[in-house]
Amino acid sequence: MTATELPGTAVAPLQYAVPGTGGVGPAEAVGAIERALRDGFDPEAAPARSAVPVPAGELLMMPAAAGPYAGVKIAGVAPANPARGLPRITGSYLLLDGPTLQPLALLDGAALTALRTPAVTAAALRRLAVPEAEHLVLFGSGPQAYGHLDALLAVRPLRRLTVVGRDAGRAEELAAYGRRLGLTASAGTPEAVGSADVVVCCTTARTPLFDGAAVPGHAAVAAVGSHEPGAREVDEQLVRRAELYVEARAVAAREAGDLLMAGVGGRQLWNLAELVRGDAAVPEGRPRFFKSVGMAWEDLAVAAEVYRRGAGAGSLTGVVSG
Repeated sequence: MTATELPGTAVAPLQYAVPGTGGVGPAEAVGAIERALRDGFDPEAAPARSAVPVPAGELLMMPAAAGPYAGVKIAGVAPANPARGLPRITGSYLLLDGPTLQPLALLDGAALTALRTPAVTAAALRRLAVPEAEHLVLFGSGPQAYGHLDALLAVRPLRRLTVVGRDAGRAEELAAYGRRLGLTASAGTPEAVGSADVVVCCTTARTPLFDGAAVPGHAAVAAVGSHEPGAREVDEQLVRRAELYVEARAVAAREAGDLLMAGVGGRQLWNLAELVRGDAAVPEGRPRFFKSVGMAWEDLAVAAEVYRRGAGAGSLTGVVSG
């Protein structure tokens, strides 16, 4: 392990970490999210992200503090990057000691995002999917789609996967990955939602991906692809039919286009803390829809888990698990 002492500090050397290492995979990340909420963290009190448009896309800054840690993620979202063979999202996460705000570790921000976003979804769907859920319809074929498949399998014994993607080749590659994990898996079309138990949307789409009227009444649906009020992955038909869940009501009111564009004013929105703590209603006979936009406290919860496990093992570097 290499470490670099920060000039002008008297704390331990800054260490580099890749989320997914040190024993922190999907199950551990889900546990970190759930533990933060059970320990009393209030997502409604979390600070808002700063988003600055730039020529290549958008720069995001996401600070948070809870318990013995604080941290900030600086991320770049460059929509043209995939065509260049580069990741759409890049960035770094600086983990700080909570009482002193001295730096502890620098984490790969893209890897952290790829781990924590699916963990948040899995924490919600663990409670929203019916116990007998078997069929997952997954929209998207990028890193988040792979991460969501791994995370959902960590909390639910799914048996069947249908991948819906714009790129047929990439959709088939993800289906093949699902088969290697033991699933009956294939690429398909949006109409597959008609037989879905769980639907997850992790795309860059700005308009609805499927007909919300076709979603079965017992199904759980999650949409994670956008944090913009003018973009959505699901339509108003689904939103009107469904019980609604969000990370936090405050951030959903600013950023959750799937809900804002459907006009949900006055509707009950359950937040993730209420869901994890067992305080949210989970009715039968109607779809359950979880919309996430990504929040800084989630990065902090998973980054702190990576740091604790890595520091305890004597190393914070390694190969991302998968």
